Amino acid sequence: MSLHRNSRKYHKWLMLFVGLQLLTWSITGTYMVLMDIDYIHGDSLVANKKQTIAFNNVNYSFSELMNDHSTASDIELGLLLNQSVYRFNDGEQKVMLSAFDGRQLSPIDETLAMTIAKDNYTNSKALITHIQLITVNPPRELSSRHLPAWRIDFDDFASPSFYISANSGQLVTKRHSYWRIFDWMFAFHVMDYIDEEPGNKLLLVFTVLAFIASIFGLVLTYFRLMPKKNKRNSNVDNDLNKEITDEKA
Repeated sequence: MSLHRNSRKYHKWLMLFVGLQLLTWSITGTYMVLMDIDYIHGDSLVANKKQTIAFNNVNYSFSELMNDHSTASDIELGLLLNQSVYRFNDGEQKVMLSAFDGRQLSPIDETLAMTIAKDNYTNSKALITHIQLITVNPPRELSSRHLPAWRIDFDDFASPSFYISANSGQLVTKRHSYWRIFDWMFAFHVMDYIDEEPGNKLLLVFTVLAFIASIFGLVLTYFRLMPKKNKRNSNVDNDLNKEITDEKA
């Protein structure tokens, strides 16, 4: 069988197998390229506020903290709204204390979580439609390492959601409808619908098959575009080979 016929045969069957995934790659890739990645990350949803720590309000010293919490590690001095706080790890738990009097502030309650979310959100007039404390089985858009966390949903464009750590009182991630679409697009693009890891065997197999199908397609393109004279000579050679084969038979 000629190279032309073999290429047409294998290209047809390979494209029947990988054609849908090629279309999926095109659609998902187009969406991910066209969308602004900073908007997808939700950076524009967070208010850019410059705050400084008032050290005259830090009455609870570092040495006092170590005396009261001898196993504390990764200690940092920061802010919770306008209040100076210590955040540190005590074993596997994240703890937050008031830097004014050493009072433990974590875990934060629903009211404080809503206040923190509103303070971080750019649209201060947006209404909160739903709030939920997540301690187990987080949704796809939230990493389990941030648990426990408060989810606060806003009634605003693209249905944004802020996740506030119940232990640190910090905004740990922000999501919206376009991010959720982007997440599914990426999963279908890399063909890993659970962990979304690009380095998986299924993606490798389809990539190799798509590459081979493309090679056969290039061969067909050559035969399609080559000069008619060469085509006639090729047809003559094919007929001659067929006659020789018939004579031998």
